[in-house]
Amino acid sequence: MNQILEMTGLMKRLNAGIAPALLTTPAKVIVLRLKAMCLLQLIAIFFNLRINIMAKTQVFFIHGGMTFKNYRDYWRYLSTREVLAQKRARWTDGYLEKNLGSHCEIIRPRMPLSDNAKYKEWKLAFERYFSLLRNNIILVGCSLGGIFLAKYLSENKFPKKILSTYLVCAPFDNSLPEEDLVGGFKLKSDLSLLEKNSPRLNLLFAQKDDVVPVYHAQKYAAKLKQANIVIYKHIKGHFKMAEFPEIIKMIKADIRRER
Repeated sequence: MNQILEMTGLMKRLNAGIAPALLTTPAKVIVLRLKAMCLLQLIAIFFNLRINIMAKTQVFFIHGGMTFKNYRDYWRYLSTREVLAQKRARWTDGYLEKNLGSHCEIIRPRMPLSDNAKYKEWKLAFERYFSLLRNNIILVGCSLGGIFLAKYLSENKFPKKILSTYLVCAPFDNSLPEEDLVGGFKLKSDLSLLEKNSPRLNLLFAQKDDVVPVYHAQKYAAKLKQANIVIYKHIKGHFKMAEFPEIIKMIKADIRRER
């Protein structure tokens, strides 16, 4: 970017700093050559930047959300949920960019109405990004984002080659202790297409998750033949920690393996 600014600045000075009428013919030729050299350098810099961006592995991250059976339950949630003056640090925020930014292009869409989510709306928002995606993409879904990916990839052929998929604390069904999983996110009985779309499929759970109990991992295991299911004993709660080095290590290993 600094090189682009330097080249454009030089061209501006060449255009503004010398009156064309005062230049002799040889001088005009020199100025034109300098302009041409600057333009060629700008093209080369832009091309190199584009190559670098295209070379990065894309990581598409889908955040979590809530679903409710009716508006009354949704209103009760809005009336009683915890409010904070300052946002707590979560690995689902800028942590991926900080630790994978030099290797990956992080795509982080804001899924519609995450506090009262509907699968059809999330599906539409997800598919809007398909024209921006490249082969060997990595998909990461957390909580509701995890079951969204499980449902979508088990019902639809994904348009690009998937390098790996990570479903983090993804519920399997509506057997949650304190929340309802509705809004069209129910999985069908056959999940075979999920593994066909993403042969390198990872499901990550916590032994002490109080939102998505660990038995949801067992339910996925009964349906998936080749998935890598990891249950962390040291993670407490619903993966609401500031750092998640385990997933960073796994994603970097995926990228190295492909290259």
